[in-house]
Amino acid sequence: MASLGEDSGYVPYTAFSAKKSFLEKNPDVIEAFTRALQKGMDYVQAHTPAEIAKVISPQFAETDLATIETIVGRYAAQDTWKSDLIFSEDSFTLLENILEEAGELDGRVPYADLVDTSFAEKAVH
Repeated sequence: MASLGEDSGYVPYTAFSAKKSFLEKNPDVIEAFTRALQKGMDYVQAHTPAEIAKVISPQFAETDLATIETIVGRYAAQDTWKSDLIFSEDSFTLLENILEEAGELDGRVPYADLVDTSFAEKAVH
C-alpha cells in the first residue's frame, strides 16, 4: 500500500473559481475570502496535529479525537498541506494529467488563461 499524496506530487484537490467579471467587480470580496483561507493555512502550519484535531473535531462528530489526530498527523507527516494558496503551474499540469488519464478532460487550457494567483500572492504577504 502507498500514500496517494506522497506518490502523486502536490495535487490541488480543492480549488475555487469565479467569473472574470465577478473578480473585476468584487476584488474586496475575493481578497477577504483568500485572506481567510490563508489564515487557516497559517494555523495548520503553526500548530500540532493534536491542536488541529481538537479544532476540527466538531466537523467530524462521528469520529473520536484520537482517530482525527492520527489522520491529521499523517497529513502533516506527508506534507499534504501547502503553506500558501498559490496554484502553481506544475500543480495545474499534474491535475490536467490526472483528468486526462481518467478520460475527464477533452482538451487542455493554458495555465495563464485560467489561473490568477494575484489574490493568493497578496494573502501570503
